[in-house]
Amino acid sequence: MQIYNTLTRRKETFTPIDPGKVRMYVCGMTVYDYCHLGHARVMVAFDVITRYLRHRGYDVTYVRNVTDIDDKILRRADENGESIASLTERMIGAMHEDEARLGVLPPDQEPRATRHVDDIVAMIETLIAKDYAYAAPNGDVYYRVRRFEGYGKLNNRDLDEMRSGARIEVDEHKEDPLDFVLWKAAKPGEASWPSPWGEGRPGWHIECSAMSKCCLGETFDIHGGGPDLTFPHHENEIAQSEAANGKPFVNTWMHAGAVRVDHEKMSKSLGNFFTIREVLEHHDPEVVRYLLVASHYRSAINYAPEALADARKSLERFYNSLEGLSLEGLSLDGLSPEEPSAEAASIDEGTLAGEAQSDIAQRFAAAMDDDFNTAGALSVLFDLARELNRARKEAPDQAPALAAELRRLGGILGLLQQDPASFLKAGVGELPLTEAQIQARIDARAAAKKARDFAAADAIRDELAALGIILKDSREGTGWVFEKPDTAS
Repeated sequence: MQIYNTLTRRKETFTPIDPGKVRMYVCGMTVYDYCHLGHARVMVAFDVITRYLRHRGYDVTYVRNVTDIDDKILRRADENGESIASLTERMIGAMHEDEARLGVLPPDQEPRATRHVDDIVAMIETLIAKDYAYAAPNGDVYYRVRRFEGYGKLNNRDLDEMRSGARIEVDEHKEDPLDFVLWKAAKPGEASWPSPWGEGRPGWHIECSAMSKCCLGETFDIHGGGPDLTFPHHENEIAQSEAANGKPFVNTWMHAGAVRVDHEKMSKSLGNFFTIREVLEHHDPEVVRYLLVASHYRSAINYAPEALADARKSLERFYNSLEGLSLEGLSLDGLSPEEPSAEAASIDEGTLAGEAQSDIAQRFAAAMDDDFNTAGALSVLFDLARELNRARKEAPDQAPALAAELRRLGGILGLLQQDPASFLKAGVGELPLTEAQIQARIDARAAAKKARDFAAADAIRDELAALGIILKDSREGTGWVFEKPDTAS
């Protein structure tokens, strides 16, 4: 398995520290508002990565933190006239609702900054003892950036270039403008915790260094996050953790791509800023997830109406292939790419357009082993869907096993687990008939066919087709999908 490492700027063979086990930490949300599309990108990207690592047989410990105390939270709670605890609990609950709707599995551990203040204070004390940090007269504690050899290695930046090119806030209490805060002295009335330097609260960067160490140890396998975190957040994490622990911090750094809206950066000032729940008011969650999965996790995603329409069409192709097939009793997940289901293994080699079904799974694995190439994996699934469509016509006995394999591999991406008929009927607008009326016509057509009145049966099919209701016959009965008729003259 090859993973692109942001630190080395190349793909590397992934070798976990402990054979068979993966320890992964991903920077989570600062919970002062609802999660937006950029958060969804990170949620879904690392959900797919976690699912695939587990599918490959790794014992994964996935940690994603919550920042539940910082300046934005303080301001928002004050604006709302509510307590910090009330605000953060409400936003954490909303975050869990959003991720569940997107099919994102919860992390194994979700540490909160406010529950690790003692660990944070202990790490700051260590940094001071090692002369990597200093307490200022105002009660703040700062990290000495120039004291850490190699600062800037994650972002390939030179300290002097950073000093001359950055807009750095002037702070008379810092020894050097590049130094950053580890502990903030509390202002009157602010939430605070006791420390050797007085009442205060943690700086943002130190939270993740302390929580990741507490949950995963001094050195772990993968650290991930959004594209905006490489500098300064992750750069500062490296400096803090390696200085305090005297060991390498993380072996592999991974960063998801940005979300753009109509090819522009998502921004409240541009009026193109969308929360997850705003988007899900108008679009099926699986359509949104598909859009996020269809591009490589490191690539930027363009969120636009036509992109969502394309995502829905792609899912409809898959669900049309699956619709009407009974999957009861067939294994849909939990098997490795080298171990196709028993039903799949029973299919003669050559029925998949010259490929054994195991080859489909191996091609899927090859794509995902190449830095989690979901776009390549979906291409393999489209090939499988085409073979399923062919089997439905030419070898119907083999179709259920092919459908099970499609569902199984799709499930690794968190896709194709809905009832096909329900998905195809959803989101199509107002039907020209009620479902009861449609079923009555289907029943009348079945009665006409039984009476061998094929002209009447064909007339009912044509009548429904003119309304956009397309009938689909199978051994399990007759289903239907709605395709909005083209009203253009």
